[in-house]
Amino acid sequence: MLRMEIALFLVVAFVAFIYFSAGKKHSPIHRTFSVLLITVLIHLIFDGATVYTVNHLETVPVLLNDILHRLFIGTMILIFFLFYQYIAILVENETGKPRRLDPVARVYLLIAELGDMLLPIHYAVTPQGNYSDGIHVVFCYISVAFYFLLGTGLFLANWKDIQQRERMAIGIATLVELIVTTLQGIRHIWLISGMGITLITLAFYLILENPDILRAELTEQKMSMLYLKSQVNPHFLYNTLDTIRIQAQLNGDKKVADLLMRLVDFFRLSVKVDRSMVSLDDEMELLEAYMELMCSRYPELQCEYDIDPDLGGIQVPNFILQPIVENSLLHGLKNKGYRGAVTISAHKTDQDAVEIRVCDTGSGFEPGKKEAVDDMLRHYAKQAPRLTGNSIGLLNVQKRIKLLCGKEYGLWYTENDTSGVTAHILLPLKEELL
Repeated sequence: MLRMEIALFLVVAFVAFIYFSAGKKHSPIHRTFSVLLITVLIHLIFDGATVYTVNHLETVPVLLNDILHRLFIGTMILIFFLFYQYIAILVENETGKPRRLDPVARVYLLIAELGDMLLPIHYAVTPQGNYSDGIHVVFCYISVAFYFLLGTGLFLANWKDIQQRERMAIGIATLVELIVTTLQGIRHIWLISGMGITLITLAFYLILENPDILRAELTEQKMSMLYLKSQVNPHFLYNTLDTIRIQAQLNGDKKVADLLMRLVDFFRLSVKVDRSMVSLDDEMELLEAYMELMCSRYPELQCEYDIDPDLGGIQVPNFILQPIVENSLLHGLKNKGYRGAVTISAHKTDQDAVEIRVCDTGSGFEPGKKEAVDDMLRHYAKQAPRLTGNSIGLLNVQKRIKLLCGKEYGLWYTENDTSGVTAHILLPLKEELL
C-alpha cells in the first residue's frame, strides 16, 4: 500500500515542478492552486507515514502515531478547503459574484482543525489491515463533506455562467471524489483518500492550470493583437498624411516636422509586439503621439491627462489604451463632429491595483449598445476570435488583460452623468516583467 503513496507523491511532485518552473502566477486562482499543490505534497508524505504506522501499531509509539495521523487529517481538511476556495474564485471570475461563503468556510476550517487536534483517535485492528475509526474519523468525514457540498453547491448554482472547460474540470473532480469516498466507506482498509486527492488535483491541473494550455491561449491572443496592429485603420494613415500635406501648404516646415515626428513615433511604438507587457510610460507615449495627430486633424478635439507620476514604471499589457481611445472617438465624438474632450487618468485603488479611465464627452451609447458591450466583455472567453467588426479592439484588450494579469482584472464601461462614457481598466500594481 505504501508504494501507491510514493507513486502518488512522485506524480504530484512532477506536476508541481512543471507548474512552478513555467513562471510566476499572479492571480488569486493561480496562487490558490500553488498553495494546493504544496499542501497535497505535504499531505501525501503524512499519508504514506500513517499507512505504515497504522499497520504497525505494536511497534510504533502511540504518541507518534497520533501526531502523524492528526497531521494527515489536518492537511486533508485544508486541501478540501482549498478545493472549495479554488471553485469559489473560479465562479467569481466567471460570474462577477462576490464570494459570500468565504467567511463561513474559514470559520469552519478553524473549527475543523481544532477538532482534529483535540478529538480522541481510535484504531480498528482487523486481519485484513488496520484503520482509524471513531469520532475523530467521523468528524473528518463531516468536514470533507462540508467543503465538498459547499463547492459543489456553488458550482451547480452557477452552472450556466461557467465555461465548458471549467465545468468539465469541476465535474470530473466531483465524480472522482464521490467514487473514492464511496469505495473508502465500503472498504475502510483500502486507505485510498490520497488517490482521490491526487486525481482531483490532476483534473484541475490538466484542464485548467496546464501552462501549455495557458501559453496556447496567450499565443492566440498575441496573433490577434498582431492582426489588430497590422490593421491600425489604414484610413487613419492616409487621412493623417493628407493633413500633413495640407498643413505643409498652410504653415512652415516646423509644423510639418512635428507632425511627421509624432506619426513616426506612433508607428514605431505600435509595432513593438515582442513584449507582452510594457511600462505605463511607454503606453502613454504611444497614446500621446496618436492623440496629437488626431487633435491636429480635428482642432476642436481636446485631450487631457491625469496620470499619477508614481505609476510610470508599472507594467501594463502592450497596446491596450489606443484601441479604447479610438473607440471613444469613433463611437462617441465622431457623432458630435469631433468636438469635445477625452480625459485619460491613472490612479491607485484601495485594493493594491491601478485603475485607468478613458472618459469622453461624446454622444454616449446608442439604445441597447451598452448591454451588448457589457455582455461581450463579461463573457469574453466564450467569444470567438474576431478579425472584423467594431468590437475587435475591445474584445482583444479584454482577453489580453485577463490572460496576462488575471481574471479579476479587466475592462468595463459606465455612462457619464452629463454626456459620453467612461472606460475603466483595472490592472495589478506591479513593476516587474512577467
